[in-house]
Amino acid sequence: MLHISILTLFPDMFEGPFNQSIIHRAIEKKIASIEYIDLRNYAADKYKSVDDHPYGGGHGMILRVDVIDHAIIDIKRRFHEKAHAILLDPQGITYSQSKAKELSRKNHIILICGHYETFDERVRNLVDEEISIGDYIVTGGEIPAMAVVDSVIRLLPNALSKTQATNDESFSKPVLEYPQYTRPLVYENRKVPAILLSGDHKKIDSWRQTQALARTKKRRPDLLKG
Repeated sequence: MLHISILTLFPDMFEGPFNQSIIHRAIEKKIASIEYIDLRNYAADKYKSVDDHPYGGGHGMILRVDVIDHAIIDIKRRFHEKAHAILLDPQGITYSQSKAKELSRKNHIILICGHYETFDERVRNLVDEEISIGDYIVTGGEIPAMAVVDSVIRLLPNALSKTQATNDESFSKPVLEYPQYTRPLVYENRKVPAILLSGDHKKIDSWRQTQALARTKKRRPDLLKG
């Protein structure tokens, strides 16, 4: 079982998205477990302060290193000393399908969601890696955490009804997924390709490979470099 600890200032944000679909079923099957931990539980003062003004001046508030450190230590003590701690931060490596596969093989992941201006720089020394979901900024780390959790859990054994469902998806291989069709057979003069109706699975597989490559060359040629 994969256990995921999410360290956040807004634990309630996860209840809705994670009570649905694949994640919910994976939890019911005991393939995965998720806990939402309020960072304020580790504040040292009665005001539950987790941030402070930056040294040297500047805008915004900075999340404190001591509070985050105490949280990580407690999580590891309660669950798994070798838990893989991840800082969700725009400066991290860009997240990918290969990284999702790597994380799906872990026993315990700690996702640290930022907020406010940023983290104290020393937080980076407390984690195993930093991950970004893209070159843009969102308000906090909660939405990136949701993306990581969803992409990882769906790769766990028995999370999906058919393993083939993940094998042919875009980014599972260095090409995009081939085009898919269903009913109606004809819609506004656009027909389903005849090859898909032929019943010849060898020809269909060949067509799909050709289409996937052509689509990748057109839309994401960067995936084919090298």
